[in-house]
Amino acid sequence: MLRSLTRGTEIYMENFNEIFDLEYFFRLSPDWLCVAGFDGYFKKINPAVSKTLGYTESELFARPIDSFVYPEDRSITASKRESIKKNNPLYNFENRYVTKSGEIVWLSWISMPVQKQQLVFAIARNITDKKKLEEFSKVSLVSVKNNEIERGAELSTHNLKPISELSIADQLWLYELETLVRKYIGKVDLIIVLLSNEMGLSERQLHRRIKNTTGITPNNYIRRIRLLMSMEAINSGKYRTVAEISYIAGFETPAYFRKLFKEFYGRDIAEFLQ
Repeated sequence: MLRSLTRGTEIYMENFNEIFDLEYFFRLSPDWLCVAGFDGYFKKINPAVSKTLGYTESELFARPIDSFVYPEDRSITASKRESIKKNNPLYNFENRYVTKSGEIVWLSWISMPVQKQQLVFAIARNITDKKKLEEFSKVSLVSVKNNEIERGAELSTHNLKPISELSIADQLWLYELETLVRKYIGKVDLIIVLLSNEMGLSERQLHRRIKNTTGITPNNYIRRIRLLMSMEAINSGKYRTVAEISYIAGFETPAYFRKLFKEFYGRDIAEFLQ
């Protein structure tokens, strides 16, 4: 009976492999499928890994896995790796990798050790968009209606669409846009041109997209992000004068900044600097 059952299983697996090409499945998966050695190097990866990171397979095999991990996450990643080597499976561990072009990618890992072969079988899901949306909900201008601003400031959010009315695609697009606004915050006169170039849109298209998505004009939108950044600067405790905060937020003159700040927050900036 046992011999018959064993033979039946063998026949089933043979048929299974004929019907389902597991290597084809491996190569098609959008998630990372990896086999790593206890020595810290990739042994086998599917195309999703190379596609995400921008490196060739040869480049990925030639360097320690740790060299692709975001520097701030290397310590915790190394600790988890040592735990896996002690035969402890890893579930839902999140860390960041850096692509060849310098972009940051967030991954959520499930890893299983195979002690006998000194290997780790792992699946990683790219959760970068999820992390962007989480960050967007914390610091975005359009989400500020739904969050309390520290120290009790009341914001002027007239005509600004709330985040609940935006699609996920629009939220991700605004996340990229706000990231660029913060990057070029000191380019007072050139910021619209820079933004349109970076976003791959004409100035007219950018104007229309911002207006349709947020409900306000690009200049108004950028000004509000500057004012939001000014409050972030105050709350950091690193800046104690109006001139310092005006400069950090990208305003040319402290007096003009102070006027806009009061209109936006409903209180004079001096009240927050006491």
